[in-house]
Amino acid sequence: MVTPIRILLQTTIPTTADDWSIARFSMLHDYLASLQDEAGNNLYHVVGRDRITDIEGNDPILSSLDQSDFDELWLFALDVGDGLSEKDIAGINAFRKRGGGILTTRDHQDMGCSMCGITDIGDTHYFYSQNPDPDDSRWYRDDPYTTYINYPNYHSGANGDYQKVTIIEPVHELLKNPHSPSGIIEFFPAHPHEGGIGAVPNNPNTRVIALSKSLITGRDFNLVVAIEHHRDREGNMLGRAVANSSFHHLVDYNWDIEKGCPTFVDEAPGNGMKNEPRALDDIKAYVRNVALWLAN
Repeated sequence: MVTPIRILLQTTIPTTADDWSIARFSMLHDYLASLQDEAGNNLYHVVGRDRITDIEGNDPILSSLDQSDFDELWLFALDVGDGLSEKDIAGINAFRKRGGGILTTRDHQDMGCSMCGITDIGDTHYFYSQNPDPDDSRWYRDDPYTTYINYPNYHSGANGDYQKVTIIEPVHELLKNPHSPSGIIEFFPAHPHEGGIGAVPNNPNTRVIALSKSLITGRDFNLVVAIEHHRDREGNMLGRAVANSSFHHLVDYNWDIEKGCPTFVDEAPGNGMKNEPRALDDIKAYVRNVALWLAN
């Protein structure tokens, strides 16, 4: 009997109907849970949950994640600074020290900045008020339409549309799709204001593997960062990690706009994902690749 890889899909916000709570990642959850090997065994056991806190303000699962039986953490950092306690961050860091794989993603401006204390991974995410992009020429609004959102906010397209992916050679295994005519992933779901990410300085195990392009300024921006296994100063072999510029690559609304969105989303959606089946196939290929890569 094959033991499924255990994946935790976790947001950094409490359950709220009119927000991007974990229920809005149901297509991702169900897709991962449906994957099987050639013998029909389930490859993954998937648990989805929102943040809850104990009397001390810690999430009981995240703060002791290294003691859990999870193999992977897919962290959707949707807060603006209060989504992870120091004990939560310590639990996540200890989880990676024991080899746990982590995907992290956030969005524009300061969304997800509670991740800054996560080893290596926090350094890959650039925010408005913390850990800013080292390239100060990027300290301006890319998306001029949603004026209450500040940088970083790269405009890759409308929710419901797709963006074209530029792959940095050599092609990383996360970006291969044997079902694609080109053999690589060409499309990701789009979003009007994606966040900023980049490679960790002085860490040869970290690299940007994919770019996108702003539809407003024409400027390239980083789409995916991959972090390989490497030993820390204490000799721990850290698990692999992935950083994505926006959680909208993985949420229901951006895979299928008919799934709906919170009422505060006021940008008009597109229908590119609906009209181009290869786009949905590509993001599913990426999800398959991430789940397997983080487990190895």
